[in-house]
Amino acid sequence: MKENSPHDLDKLAAGNLLDKIQEFEFIFVLHLMFKMLLLTNELNKALQKKDQDIVNAMGLLNLSKRRLQTMRESGLESLMDEVSSFCDYQDRRKKSKISYLHHFRVEVFYAIIDLQLQELNNRFDVVTSDLLLGMASLNPIDSFANFSKSIIMKLAEYYKSEFGDNELRDLSYQLDSFIVYARECDSKFLN
Repeated sequence: MKENSPHDLDKLAAGNLLDKIQEFEFIFVLHLMFKMLLLTNELNKALQKKDQDIVNAMGLLNLSKRRLQTMRESGLESLMDEVSSFCDYQDRRKKSKISYLHHFRVEVFYAIIDLQLQELNNRFDVVTSDLLLGMASLNPIDSFANFSKSIIMKLAEYYKSEFGDNELRDLSYQLDSFIVYARECDSKFLN
């Protein structure tokens, strides 16, 4: 009995790999990942900037979440059509498309998008997002252009042990005075 040489094993492995990457599911996942990366690219770039604009980043975060949710709700059919066209053009196997539609929808498409949404929600929960927006509200750039009393008040409400009802009322008046003073009276904050 002849043993397989390492060269024969390499050929076999390469052939198996080629078969796998030509499968509809592999191509489907590649297209899905490409679309998801495109949807979150602007958020990714904003979060990596040295001079981060928190308000812009939080806006891009919410936009990315909405677009991913929209893709989850109504993007499967167009993605399947796109991948089918690609496979037709490349003459790749797609015979399993119809019989595995439920598999692609639930176990691949929904699972991947849900995982991405969950990751964004875990990294940027409501409290973290409010904290970042609250910090951005107190940024003196452009005469406190991002100042938002409501965001700062909401942030203070997370700290009930520090801010009772009277302190919250006082803080509201103090913030009104602060922004007028900072924008009109204190030259350190003027452009």
